[in-house]
Amino acid sequence: MTQSAAGDPIAHILRIDPAFQPIIADSPFCPIGNSETHPAGSHRGSDLDAQFADLVDSVVAQQLSTKAANTICARLKAHLDGQLTPVRILELDDMVLRGVGLSGAKTRTIRGLAEAFHSGALDLQPAIAAGDDTVVRTELMRLWGIGRWTTEMFLIFTLHRMDIWPVGDLAMRRGWQQIHGRPGDIEPSELDKLGERFRPYRSIVAWYCWRQVDGDNPSW
Repeated sequence: MTQSAAGDPIAHILRIDPAFQPIIADSPFCPIGNSETHPAGSHRGSDLDAQFADLVDSVVAQQLSTKAANTICARLKAHLDGQLTPVRILELDDMVLRGVGLSGAKTRTIRGLAEAFHSGALDLQPAIAAGDDTVVRTELMRLWGIGRWTTEMFLIFTLHRMDIWPVGDLAMRRGWQQIHGRPGDIEPSELDKLGERFRPYRSIVAWYCWRQVDGDNPSW
């Protein structure tokens, strides 16, 4: 489904909340769920190495600015000649991973993720194929260091799920505040309730909130 098809997400969002009009008008088409940029069957969720690489990117990005996370990811990928796979990670000494800027906790998480992918202990394919986001979340969160935020980034940017609402993300909350001209901080619990009316397109709403804060950052 494209976003200009019947059931248009943009029309749905603007009908509910016209405050999004300026950022939508100033942004390119949101790629999440867009069949023109992600044809059926082409998303990265069907590729195990791509799944792994995207999860590593999200682990690196935990509690860091986008710029800092991108710098560390670039160093790691350069060290691996662009081959960010479970096998290549398992070949590296922890000191090498720490040397690119990873904390001890993130080194442990990424190594555990690599071991789970390589051994087959983590197999997301049945849940992905069935569209069962709850099982995907549960399986990922069994691993040390993988929490709700990391699973949400995976669901949105790797699997292109249309209705994920990452209220724990600070940049997303700041984008919401800026779009609505709201001073002060908004609590995740309040934003969680406000997001209900945007179902089933909350991932797209989140994307525009990120755009409001970070503009053309390639992460979005």
